[in-house]
Amino acid sequence: MLLGQQRGYTKYPCFLCEWDSRARNKHWDTVHWSEREQLQPGSKNVSNVSLVDRAKTLLPPLHIKLVMMKQSVKALDRNSPCFQYLCTKFSSLSYAKIREGIFDGPQIRKLMMDDSFTGTMTEIAEDTWNAFKEVVKKFLGNIKVLLHKEIVRNTLDKFKLLGCNMSLKLHFLASHLDYFPSNLEAVSEEQGERFHQDLKEVERRYQGRWDVNMMADYCWSIARDDPSRSTQRLQEHTNSTGNGKGRQRNSNVHFQGV
Repeated sequence: MLLGQQRGYTKYPCFLCEWDSRARNKHWDTVHWSEREQLQPGSKNVSNVSLVDRAKTLLPPLHIKLVMMKQSVKALDRNSPCFQYLCTKFSSLSYAKIREGIFDGPQIRKLMMDDSFTGTMTEIAEDTWNAFKEVVKKFLGNIKVLLHKEIVRNTLDKFKLLGCNMSLKLHFLASHLDYFPSNLEAVSEEQGERFHQDLKEVERRYQGRWDVNMMADYCWSIARDDPSRSTQRLQEHTNSTGNGKGRQRNSNVHFQGV
């Protein structure tokens, strides 16, 4: 949205090059793609003028880690002991979520410390999992080692061997590793991690029944947790009087809070 690109599964989703998301036969073998000279509205899946300078856009380590986990799980055989172990370990998650490899940061960290999980894997899956953990610890974490390019390349080779699909965020690792800032370890993911945890709680509360009230509930929870807002104004919104004047006053408070 900020870069003016079209949403959804588009043909040219990368803001740095003309990577073709539909050319799956080239994804793992082609590293260098034609560079985008600019984000021109009306061409290559760009619909609007960019609101930010793409040179100042950070590639989020947390989301790349989540997608790597997602692609590796999606490549597993549904009847394999490894996949069945995931279903047992995370029994609170729906089968659809596990099948699509949708896990959050704490769940991934829990698996990385679980030796029993490794014991359920095939040799190829275990090699891929170990390579993934190495990338997390030595590139996407708080430490960026000197040989990180070799580590990332080895991990991508393991992902290819496992049969994973190349996604946009994996493409960033494959083709734009030099674009990552040298101080990647200084980038805070606290807000992103909190967002995942907050949405997880909202999802549990609403049990999949998505509606506008769910998002309003989430926005108001942010306002309640804001220490700069006065308790009195929050109380005015919570204790609605029900009359026209009260509704108007509380509506203004809600708008300002969101």
